[in-house]
Amino acid sequence: MAPLPQEIIRRKRDGGTLEADEIEHFIHGLTSGAVSEGQAASFAMAIFFRGLSVPERVALTRAMMHSGEVLTWDLPGPVLDKHSTGGVGDTVSLALGPAVAACGGYVPMISGRGLGHTGGTLDKFDSIPGYVTQPDIDTFRRVTHEVGCAIIGQTADLAPADKRLYAIRDVTATVESIDLITASILSKKLSAGLQGLVMDVKFGSGAFMNNAKDARALAESLVLVANGAGLPTSALLTDMDQPLASAAGNAVEMAYAVDYLTGRRREKRFHEVTVELSAEMLVLGRIAADIQEARTKIEHAISSGKAAEVFQRMVKALGGPADFVERHEKHLQAAPVIRPVRAERSGIVQRIATREVGVAVVALGGGRTRPQDPVDHAVGLTELAGIGAMVDGNRPLAIVHARSEEAAEAAARMVRAAYTLGDAKAEPGAMILERIGAKS
Repeated sequence: MAPLPQEIIRRKRDGGTLEADEIEHFIHGLTSGAVSEGQAASFAMAIFFRGLSVPERVALTRAMMHSGEVLTWDLPGPVLDKHSTGGVGDTVSLALGPAVAACGGYVPMISGRGLGHTGGTLDKFDSIPGYVTQPDIDTFRRVTHEVGCAIIGQTADLAPADKRLYAIRDVTATVESIDLITASILSKKLSAGLQGLVMDVKFGSGAFMNNAKDARALAESLVLVANGAGLPTSALLTDMDQPLASAAGNAVEMAYAVDYLTGRRREKRFHEVTVELSAEMLVLGRIAADIQEARTKIEHAISSGKAAEVFQRMVKALGGPADFVERHEKHLQAAPVIRPVRAERSGIVQRIATREVGVAVVALGGGRTRPQDPVDHAVGLTELAGIGAMVDGNRPLAIVHARSEEAAEAAARMVRAAYTLGDAKAEPGAMILERIGAKS
């Protein structure tokens, strides 16, 4: 007789070790509907507090991967992807996918919606009118083959168990579990039939992992499980003690990415992490012999405009406007209230409680508090001041994009509270702390 879901939850709640078939049974029930939302939430909470062994982690990842279709590819180049553990202003995927494709890689990127205070790549693409973020598998295959890059969300065919659990984790305070993050990320990536994966594991005040020690543990877990499953994977530990881009929100981040690809805006920290992650992908895919050659290829793909061309072709192929890159201002929603957030005093930005900046975007309507909540794509923050910036009467902390004056003022209060100003010179930390590869 198959074990009851509540008994599986009880065993893990009490610190027991689950067998692979128990995990498979629970995940099958999650997919079929036999497991309720409450049971799934309890299962996630039990794992959050009790943890999983490496074999349990692998079993959960495989069960979620096999809950739907597992893709195979027949393409003239390597199939590569990148995944970030999330942060504020993390717009890298929007530029990285097209840049790697412009260098000869194929990037079938299956992305998620926002989790907690972090923005989701899928929500950003939903801000493009007509863009189909959840196409059928045949369309996903065709666009990847023809364009080289297709950034979509999970379809009903790919890792459906993860899609359901992902939404539940978002609203039950179980996002930060290393075990659940590992299984969630890798089940999607393994189902996409990849030949190389780079993980961007973030640490700092805006990351799910606040310190480098926890981020390193997650990176090691991801690299260990992925390589153990036959997917060559490396990870970079990157800083999230301030927003990565100076924009946070959906349409505003989409506009930022287009401006980056077209050369209108090239912020140093965002550019550095985009190039380094892209270069890692080229090395894994053997498109470049070493990291320096890979950096050169990526820099050329971006500066020449080839990455922007790939981005436009992808948008058009997935239903978006044919002139989106040239005229994105015309197509993206704009909030009715746009005004600066002034600091209470002049000074130099010393620290940023980056998570609270992300929470301000959620409070504006740019994120979710329940899985079924709609997202307001127009709202957000732009021109966010970074660590070391001087703010005064001429330079605000940020510009808020809101639906109403009341919402704008509430967000402004949250942003002011997130910033610590002083008179001393301040410098941000290094963007990339460490690279973690597979143990030989």
